[in-house]
Amino acid sequence: MTVYLFPLLLIGALTSCGVYLLLERNLTRILLGLFLISNALNLLLLVAGGPSGNPPIRGYSSADQTGTADPLAQAMILTSIVITMGVAAFVLALTYRSYRLTTADDVADDDEDTRVSREAEEGPPAEIDEDEPVTHPDTDEPDELDALPGPAEDR
Repeated sequence: MTVYLFPLLLIGALTSCGVYLLLERNLTRILLGLFLISNALNLLLLVAGGPSGNPPIRGYSSADQTGTADPLAQAMILTSIVITMGVAAFVLALTYRSYRLTTADDVADDDEDTRVSREAEEGPPAEIDEDEPVTHPDTDEPDELDALPGPAEDR
C-alpha cells in the first residue's frame, strides 16, 4: 500500500491547529477547533480506507480498476459528519446562551472552582459547628439569570 505524504501532513496540520483552537477561551474558536479536528479525522479515515476501486455493487465496475473499494471508510466518514453537526449545534447553543447572559463569547474562570482549588491547596477546612444553622443565599424567587420564568401568577 502506498502512503502519500501530503495527506498525512495535512492531517497533522489540521489536528495541531484544531488542538490550538480548542485550548482558547473563546467559544467560537473552540467550535472552529472541533471542526478542524473533525475534518482531520475524516481525512484520516479516507486515507486509511485504502486505494480507490470498483464500487461495492455487484455488476458495476470502473475503468481499469481491479479491486473493490472499501465502503466502511465512507460510512464511517458519513457517521462522523453527522456527529460533528450535532456537536456543533450543541456548542452553538452554548455560545448563544453564554452571549445572551454575559454579552461575551469568552469562558471566564468559575469562582466556585477557584475557591475549591484554593481550599484543596490549603488543606481540609476547619471543623463546622453542627448546632449552628446554615444559611444559603439561594432562594426560590426567580433571579436575574434564571432560565425558567417565575410562578404562573407573575405571567
